[in-house]
Amino acid sequence: MTRPRQPSEQTVSTPTVPTTPARVAFVGSGPGDPGLLTLRGRDLLAAADVVILDRITRDDVVLQHARPGVEIVDAAHGEQGQELTHAVRAKLVVKAAKSVPPGGLVVRLMDGDPATFNGLVEEAKACRKAGISFEVVPGVSTVSAGPTYAGVPLTTRSTTAVHVLSADRPGLDLSRYAADDDTVVLLGSQEGIRHALAALRAAGRPAGAGVALSRRATTVGQASVATTLGEVERFFAAASDADPFAFAVVSANVALREEFAWFETKPLFGWKVLVPRTQAQAGPMVERLAAYGATADVVPTISVEPPRTPQQMEKAIKGLVTGRYEWIGFTSVNAVRAVRERFEELGLDARAFAGLKVAAVGGTTAAALREWGINADLVPTGEQSAAGLLEVWPEFDEVLDPINRVLLPRADIATETLVAGLRDMGWEVDDVTAYRTVRAAPPAAPIRDAIKGGDYDAVVFTSSSTVRNLVGIAGKPHPATVVACIGPATAKTAEEHGLRVDVLAPEASAISVVDALAGHGVGLAVAAAEAGQPVQRPSDKRPASRRRAR
Repeated sequence: MTRPRQPSEQTVSTPTVPTTPARVAFVGSGPGDPGLLTLRGRDLLAAADVVILDRITRDDVVLQHARPGVEIVDAAHGEQGQELTHAVRAKLVVKAAKSVPPGGLVVRLMDGDPATFNGLVEEAKACRKAGISFEVVPGVSTVSAGPTYAGVPLTTRSTTAVHVLSADRPGLDLSRYAADDDTVVLLGSQEGIRHALAALRAAGRPAGAGVALSRRATTVGQASVATTLGEVERFFAAASDADPFAFAVVSANVALREEFAWFETKPLFGWKVLVPRTQAQAGPMVERLAAYGATADVVPTISVEPPRTPQQMEKAIKGLVTGRYEWIGFTSVNAVRAVRERFEELGLDARAFAGLKVAAVGGTTAAALREWGINADLVPTGEQSAAGLLEVWPEFDEVLDPINRVLLPRADIATETLVAGLRDMGWEVDDVTAYRTVRAAPPAAPIRDAIKGGDYDAVVFTSSSTVRNLVGIAGKPHPATVVACIGPATAKTAEEHGLRVDVLAPEASAISVVDALAGHGVGLAVAAAEAGQPVQRPSDKRPASRRRAR
């Protein structure tokens, strides 16, 4: 008879925990416009441990969506700058997938669409051979986006077919594409496209057949030309190898370009705009400028720092919590941010504002409060400034107002307009320094030279301090540069510094001043059309020796 095994004698087995293998996602990044990245691609970037770039995609685009610390690998060029082969890129992908921890994710960003002239097959085969799972996220291809952004529809009722060809393919037979009612899209190197167009003409395509060429497709640096097959060679003869044409479309639909063009006709297309603002504040303006076709260089002119003596701010917050104030007035987004940060340090949140009336100087400041969960009770509908806030602020009423005190958390250099006005209306005001504004360090020498030399088409000022500080750290913008100001006070400061103000926003908000600048761009285009002249950017009006290459 076998005796039962005692607990101390039992064998304990350790279960095997399966590991989730790493995987690779081949993601189409689009042809250049970062807004053409798909939602699925964005989500995968946010989860990636390693991102492997292609030729067009830039680091800054990746970092908008990827998590901090993500490893970025260049799969376009080797250490000596040479272009990598598909086989070498495939090895990079497999190596990266083997280096990440179990369950890790490698995102292989591929220009345009992964399955369109992109070497996807070689890289996917390498993953399969190595036992690495993968998925493919299609992207917007240059095949469709390039012609569309150049103003050429691929198909119309009279277009019988669309052919997509790799211009660099050896021995390409173009005789079957001689019919002028077919659309032909050529992708490849500039020389490959040049030879393919010549071969298409030799194959019988009419000399008058429409041709559109484009470089830097779908970006704000895009430059397109419309010509014919018989005239196209002169454009290649004048083209630079450093800035080549990326594709060509041969189609009768090229004749529709003047009606169909939408991208290169944006109000600020190709403009280079200087935004003297902190990076934290400039985001909405940069996005709005991009929507109008402009690129923006953000140059901080101030640095926001805590007050040297925080005791005054701490006393004010204690008074706010204990009911010392009837109102609190916010005159900037920085003031909202400074108070919020101090609240969080003290373990407080928006509930401390219960029973308190809140005023905001304008829509942007009110939006910052809403992000904190606070709806402003008072926002001026007219001029969004201290003067505008005073116009709508109610006078102190001993019957209706149980408390006669107002808290104003502001910058150390704030003007006294609001404080004096509130006191004249019967309010007691605690004017508290919530943050200090310190002039930023001068920008790099190339930026300073560009500002003074007129490389910028426009500069957008959002406060008087940005005018003073930009002139102080970088010098006055060139007379050819369009000057846009957020309000009358800022415009007055600009004029005092010898600047000609061209654009004044109808309301004091960052978006409004960009919209007003776009309206100015429309006006310039209309004036040029009425005069029968081509549209010029402001920087093009300088002497030729000072103009930058576009």
